Amino acid sequence: MTIDELGIVLVTGVLQGSVYALVALGIVLVYRASGVFNFAQAEFGTTGLFAAFVAVEIWGWSYGWGVLFGLLAAVAMGLLTERLVIHPLRDASKVTLLVGTAGVALTAVGIQFWQNNEVPIRQMPKIVEGVAATPFGAAVTYQQLITFGVLCAVAVALAVFFRSPSGLAIQAAQQESTAAELVGISVRRVSMMTWGIAALLGGLAGVLAGPNTTFTAGFLTFGAGRALLPGLMAAVLAGMRSMPGAVIGGLVVGVVEQLGTLSALEQVHGAKALVLFVFLLAVLLLRPQGLFVRRAAT
Repeated sequence: MTIDELGIVLVTGVLQGSVYALVALGIVLVYRASGVFNFAQAEFGTTGLFAAFVAVEIWGWSYGWGVLFGLLAAVAMGLLTERLVIHPLRDASKVTLLVGTAGVALTAVGIQFWQNNEVPIRQMPKIVEGVAATPFGAAVTYQQLITFGVLCAVAVALAVFFRSPSGLAIQAAQQESTAAELVGISVRRVSMMTWGIAALLGGLAGVLAGPNTTFTAGFLTFGAGRALLPGLMAAVLAGMRSMPGAVIGGLVVGVVEQLGTLSALEQVHGAKALVLFVFLLAVLLLRPQGLFVRRAAT
């Protein structure tokens, strides 16, 4: 194990963790607002990626308009999920709501397989081709730098948003919905806003991660992107409540996962997953409330 090897782990982990952080932000946002574990979060991203691909590669739209179309498709999926699944089940148990979001994810994956059966493997072009730098020998592409930059911009934008009237309304509705209604806050509108923002975050994860590799149905859930489980782990590190914790947690999960690529573990099959799960287990045993909050979410 050398300094360069550890440097590669750090650089690669932070860049990969940027995608995990975007997914984690959406998971934490929905959980804070409604107490729902959203297992459809990654499929918002995959749906947005497929929509962007169709617009750019099949319809011939410009890259910018294609990405915008993909993000709008992700937001539309999020709003439909809230209206057709979450709202009708608002009085059901949390387990029922969790199963409902899992059903949305499986439905989306099924539609993606159905619509892309003839050409199951796709390739989305990068925003900018080429390698930007090679710190410690790790090839850092412009696409990865853009993803990290978008994460930083999103973190700042969310910090500002949650100090605005709309952001404060989301927090008020989450803490006490009845009192929020009494002072004129529409809990229904707040719920739709929350799911729309979460879907937008998922869409950003999809359209930014997709160009790094080929993609298929279920790309961010269980495909080459595999961001749902790491994103959920990052959300757990954030105590399911801390938005800054979700960002830091995503980056931490990315770095910890890359520790599995060290030469000392090259003989261990599935080392990346093993290291990640051992780390999560240690956190849950030693600090079950998460690393970035004082109390666990109930």
